[in-house]
Amino acid sequence: MEVLQRTANRGSISTGFDIANSVVFETANSERLSRTNTNTGQRRTFSISAWIKRTKLGYNRTIGVGVSGNDQQIIIFNASDQLEWYDYHGGAYSFNYKTNRVFRDTSAWYHFLFAVDTEQGTESNRVRLYINGVEETSFATQTEPSQNRDTNWNYANGSKEFGNILNEAPFASCYMSEVAFVDDAQLAPTDVGEFDEDTGIWKPIDISGLTFGTSGSYCEFKNASALGEDSSSNGNDFTAANITSADQAQDTPTNNFCTLMPPQASITGTATVVSNGGTTMISGTTAQQNAFGSMGVRSGKWYFESNVSNLGGAASYNHFFGVIAADRITALNNGGGYYIGEIANTWGFTSNNRGTTGGTENPNFPSETATSGTTEVMGIALDMDNGKIWVHKAGTYATNNSSVTGNPATGAAPQYDNLLTSTDEHILVGGGVYTSNNSVQRNMNFGNPMNANFTNVGTHSDANGYGSFAYAPPTGYYALCTKNLAEYG
Repeated sequence: MEVLQRTANRGSISTGFDIANSVVFETANSERLSRTNTNTGQRRTFSISAWIKRTKLGYNRTIGVGVSGNDQQIIIFNASDQLEWYDYHGGAYSFNYKTNRVFRDTSAWYHFLFAVDTEQGTESNRVRLYINGVEETSFATQTEPSQNRDTNWNYANGSKEFGNILNEAPFASCYMSEVAFVDDAQLAPTDVGEFDEDTGIWKPIDISGLTFGTSGSYCEFKNASALGEDSSSNGNDFTAANITSADQAQDTPTNNFCTLMPPQASITGTATVVSNGGTTMISGTTAQQNAFGSMGVRSGKWYFESNVSNLGGAASYNHFFGVIAADRITALNNGGGYYIGEIANTWGFTSNNRGTTGGTENPNFPSETATSGTTEVMGIALDMDNGKIWVHKAGTYATNNSSVTGNPATGAAPQYDNLLTSTDEHILVGGGVYTSNNSVQRNMNFGNPMNANFTNVGTHSDANGYGSFAYAPPTGYYALCTKNLAEYG
């Protein structure tokens, strides 16, 4: 299992055009950005360009415009994870498209270009969909619009939105970046992106010079205090609902951060829920539940953090945080499974810094403190060049089996040093819990934290300036993001 070796954008390694920010939507918080059309523009010719990274599978209402339930244009991922894009007016479809392909890769950024010109004489040219620079031609449903058809886009008093449509559930769970609405032009992919000449990966380009049109807008999400700000000259700002500055993210199409993947195996009972931009796991009703990071490594030196914000009534040593060989995921989750550290080729640490691998505990870790488990941040330094791992609690690194305090910067006294000799697999981050009360919450920080406990302690980036951590990464250790992976991974 090589998590990064799939066809989709995982964050450009180009040092050319870089995107600084995105906004993260969480369905449970009913988050959206919206604005009412006051300056109506083209309803026949327009384009929508957006970068999206999904964090929860299933039905998501992502982008569109609505006047009422009978008059709307909407872009959704349906319950089967197909993309649907339709314009519905007066009880009938103006056009309707549903892809055959599904979009279930939560580690990837996808680029979507929706380009419309109903004045085109050729029916198949009126509505065009491009995904990662390539035109989509395989549809389960394909209803073309009639020539010169007015759509709901730019409809007078219609509400343009992303994250939702018409305040109706379900809301979106995803990251969005570089969302552009363009009037009067049916754009081509080369207007908004390009293929990297070395990797062949589709990547963004600077689109600030586009002519957006009277009703057009360009959202970069670079202003944390006004995430709906329009960067075009139009001033068509969007109003935030249930969105705060904490929803601004560093995870972008040009620097993709590690996130937690949805559960990878069936679990009896209610499964773990991954939320908050793929940075939080909340336990379900089955014991020994786990969630895993989207980026596997076999080389380089990496740093990441975790804390538990809801113990759920379980003792803190029942909350596990560590790393796992990629081929052990199914074994760990099988039939309710095990916790990280209980089986071979998994290395786990609890909230009281007790270490375990293959079920054998390290007895020399520091004892639990009164506040451990709910506010204290743990960190892991993972040296995959030498197969070593260290763990700290609140900035203090634990001792090894010889009671020597670890120092990842010098390579001294790791908690374990057998990661390369034990397995040939890539190593992934994991979080887990030995409980079944449906409320335990573990938060992960790969450098893109959504939980305030990390930023309340401190704000530290790695030596390349990436990430935001509660404690400073050791010298030579880096955040799990594609910029760093391209250089060190």
